[in-house]
Amino acid sequence: MFATARTRDEADGLSKRARAEGLDLRVTTLDVSDPPACEAAFEDIAHLTAGGPDAVVNAEGFAVAQAVEDVTEETAHRLMEINTFAAMRLARLVLPAMRRRGRGRIVNLSSAAGRSVLPLGGWYGASRAASAALTHALRMELAGSGVQVVLIEHGFHATGLLEDAVRSLTPPSNISTHVTDCYRDAAAALSDPTRFAGPDRAAATVHRALTARRPRARYTVAMDARLAAPLIASLPYAISDPVKRLVLGLAEYP
Repeated sequence: MFATARTRDEADGLSKRARAEGLDLRVTTLDVSDPPACEAAFEDIAHLTAGGPDAVVNAEGFAVAQAVEDVTEETAHRLMEINTFAAMRLARLVLPAMRRRGRGRIVNLSSAAGRSVLPLGGWYGASRAASAALTHALRMELAGSGVQVVLIEHGFHATGLLEDAVRSLTPPSNISTHVTDCYRDAAAALSDPTRFAGPDRAAATVHRALTARRPRARYTVAMDARLAAPLIASLPYAISDPVKRLVLGLAEYP
């Protein structure tokens, strides 16, 4: 098995944990937003596996929790690059070999934020909605090829994505002091480790998606993704919008 990590420290930590679990795992650092680096990494994997991987899990993600007008062009591009473009880039790299073999599996991790957008989550939700749409299209295009495509949508859980979101809430808003106060309150809520489950359930769902003989097209992880997000998305905006604004503390913002 092969795995990638953003930094050398993360790669070393993952390798150490794999050894402790008795797993044969090769870990390398990879910036999924760097096309040449992705090509080189998958060329190495193809060489070591005599053709390329049987399955790919696209689990890289990046989160920002700011008002739409506070998010810079650079940050918006980074969100779309990591959460949307990278998964399709890796799919393009592995699909030719999978088609030739007549089998393969691509599992893309996304978020319920793409279906039920919250205030301060516009750009993050946009990146996840785009990822879900592209995964859906890819699944239809590959029907009959032997390559199966699966989307996993998670809710809130304690991972590096929450840490990304909290960091993004640290600078004051350029809009108003009231929005800055909302950032502070949101950061406090996201920083509470007792409010969110760990990544174990999401990892178990990935395992199910990889090993099931006939995987579902879409899996949802956690109650907020399975029940709350679809319910809220089905409500009229006249009802859901004020509720979301109230929850985020924006109800008094003109």
